[in-house]
Amino acid sequence: MTGSSKRKQGFTLIELMIVVIIIAALAAMIVPRLSNRADQAKVTVAQSDINANMATALKLYQLDNGNFPSSEQGLDALLDKPASEPAANNWNGPYLETRPVDPWGNVYKYRCPGTYNKNGYDLYSAGKDGTEGTEDDITNWTK
Repeated sequence: MTGSSKRKQGFTLIELMIVVIIIAALAAMIVPRLSNRADQAKVTVAQSDINANMATALKLYQLDNGNFPSSEQGLDALLDKPASEPAANNWNGPYLETRPVDPWGNVYKYRCPGTYNKNGYDLYSAGKDGTEGTEDDITNWTK
């Protein structure tokens, strides 16, 4: 090996910078899509809670007691027997295992009789923004 010089093998600084730029560009395209999926998943969980989980618990409460909990009794009536009127003489709960909290950490809102469901109840989450009456609301009625 006389007359030939050994060249060190490895990446140059420019090659490494190109790889970092490519990875950053890919991350910039993928991360917003993934974060949007997380928001969609939270909305789906809230819809499921409202239209299935808590709706089932409220229907069981109604079957046992002949009526839904009043607005004053609220969703707490699904966890503990309410002491106020209307009486829950046949209360057979708890109808839920834990206090109902939406995916954003806020307690679900409940009204009975409902403003939108006159013969039933209104059940909703204020959604991501936490403000009632906005397009982020997730409800058991059609808007």
